[in-house]
Amino acid sequence: MPASRVQVAIRTRPTSTFARNELNIDTKNNRISVHVNKDTTQYVNNKLEDWAFKFNRILHNVDQEETYETCAEDIVNSVLQGYNGTIMAYGQTGAGKTFTMMGGTQNYKYRGIAPRAVAHVFRHIQTNPQVAITVRISYLEVYNEQFFDLLQENTRLQDLAVMDDAQGNVSVKGLSMKTATSEEEALNLLFEGETNRAIAEHQMNKNSTRSHCIFTMHLDIRSRIESSEKVVKSKLNLVDLAGSERVKNTGSSGKTLQEANYINKSLTFLEQVVIALSSKGRDHIPFRQSKLTNVLRDSLGGNCKTRLIANIWIEARHIHETVSTLKFATRMMRVANTPTINERQDPAMLLKKYKRQIRELKQELAMHDSLANRNNIQYDDFTPEQRQEAYEQVAGYLEDKIPEIKIVSVRQIQELFRQFKEYVRKNGGGGAAGGV
Repeated sequence: MPASRVQVAIRTRPTSTFARNELNIDTKNNRISVHVNKDTTQYVNNKLEDWAFKFNRILHNVDQEETYETCAEDIVNSVLQGYNGTIMAYGQTGAGKTFTMMGGTQNYKYRGIAPRAVAHVFRHIQTNPQVAITVRISYLEVYNEQFFDLLQENTRLQDLAVMDDAQGNVSVKGLSMKTATSEEEALNLLFEGETNRAIAEHQMNKNSTRSHCIFTMHLDIRSRIESSEKVVKSKLNLVDLAGSERVKNTGSSGKTLQEANYINKSLTFLEQVVIALSSKGRDHIPFRQSKLTNVLRDSLGGNCKTRLIANIWIEARHIHETVSTLKFATRMMRVANTPTINERQDPAMLLKKYKRQIRELKQELAMHDSLANRNNIQYDDFTPEQRQEAYEQVAGYLEDKIPEIKIVSVRQIQELFRQFKEYVRKNGGGGAAGGV
């Protein structure tokens, strides 16, 4: 599949104090215009006052269902076809990233992208019995520049590491992947991981997530009709990034301040990777600067269909953070990925197939030999006794003790030639010494 750009959607957080003087949102043409008044208290201020942005889609005051249909449904369908897919939620703290990705608990209609994607996958499994799909779940947290497995009991005591598998794909060594056979089991794993996330309170968000989290559904897809040794492996990454924070606005201190520093640092490294990927002629991409960018290598410029949902808080007091988010989203649109279907051959199934074919071919040859009145045909490897017998036949023929050797198969010819070489090596053309 040819390279495709990262798709970007902007989602606004509903508010009764919309920044009408600073923002103009054109949902029809997917454009956002921003105006920021200059600080007149400074003698020199060369900062821009106006920005104009255009994105793939703008979701202004839309519900969870429309958000899923617009931003996630096609990605999930691609994953079910064998492509890797990633949906990322980005934005300032309190802008609605976690609500977009996970949803709210007040009402069923407030479900986020993750539970809806789980339901989508298992609904597809139920309605397509001709395909066998195995679903495994992993839930990774990046907290203070360390990896933690949210599906393990002592999650805070673990430290995991990024590695490349045999096919060059990114994986996390030691990360558990639990099989889910139903929507209920998958949702239980999702909610189990949610309860283990790091959460804190500050002035802008009472339930601020203090870490980046990646909920992944790993799919093994096999056809029940076509060859069973062909397996398509795909994965759906649902990434809930921690929000960027201005400490003077959040009033963070102590542990919360330390967490904010780690969050802002990792988001800075993420932006540096995006800038490098969108720059022509750039050879080195600094993925390894942070664990977040390292684990997202597939999603950024790799084998993946990626969509970014940039959440903005459209109030005047958040206008600078809004501009920052929109700038990042614009850069993401320049990143090109090369998604391909991940089709592989299952070695175990291939071995079973080859054994079955060999057995059937031997049966067919035996039937053919029987019809042709050919007896004692050797198709298996020669035993030591049979090799000795072949050697004695060669020796007898060369020493004029027997007039000819009856040929019955190609395998016999090959063995006779081997024993002929052995005879010459040991005897120099005269005298029998014994086969090998």
